[in-house]
Amino acid sequence: MSLTDEAISRIRALVRSGDLPPGARLPPEHQLAALLGVSRNPLREAVKALVVARVLDVRRGDGTYVTSLEPRLLLEGLGLAVELLRDDTLLEIVQVRRMLEPAATALAASLISAGQLAEVGEHLAAMRAASDDVEKLNHHDAAFHRAVVRATGNETLCTLLDGISGRTLRMRVWRGTVEAGSSHKTIAEHEAIYNALAAGDATLAQAAALVHIGTTETWLRSVLENVEGSPADGDPAGGGIADGLWPEPADQEAR
Repeated sequence: MSLTDEAISRIRALVRSGDLPPGARLPPEHQLAALLGVSRNPLREAVKALVVARVLDVRRGDGTYVTSLEPRLLLEGLGLAVELLRDDTLLEIVQVRRMLEPAATALAASLISAGQLAEVGEHLAAMRAASDDVEKLNHHDAAFHRAVVRATGNETLCTLLDGISGRTLRMRVWRGTVEAGSSHKTIAEHEAIYNALAAGDATLAQAAALVHIGTTETWLRSVLENVEGSPADGDPAGGGIADGLWPEPADQEAR
């Protein structure tokens, strides 16, 4: 373990033990270095790393503090990390979503308030109005699911699913572009989820969400089976799934 890694480990131990609770100000650099048994250079690198990880916050002219350590803060880098995954791992992302989101939707059905249900309904109405605009439809599709998961009151679950779902958005936009009738199917599946939430039926809500995500997973499997081992479009070398399988919306318009 490098000296920097050691310093990171020791600061994290202080945070975990409660010696440095959320909002606590770290001792001056020379005192902290002596406390941790490391020199100042590794300590500075450790602090930089923990700032990036949202564990620490450097306030210029005031000192270094432990952040709130809330899930939305510590897990906000998940979406960025997931975005860097190659397209050939996308099926795994959809599978993780299938494991988490139906259970979250079931929980939401038993907890959702009238105001939260109204918000979900607004996004559903916006999806109907945008049925001929794939990008707008998918924007409200994502907002629909965020509103549902927020109704669980579980911030960790919200952050995890938001990070995962962002990675599948381009794929869903691409599906809407190439698959005839997919918009109407998508809206019908969301209507089933909404109706189950409105009825407060957790079992039905979970089943409706599972059908919705399962439809996406089945479609994705068929696409990957066709692409696997086939030359990429315009690339005679080919050789499997390449990054860029799901073009950005601007690329779609250009094509």
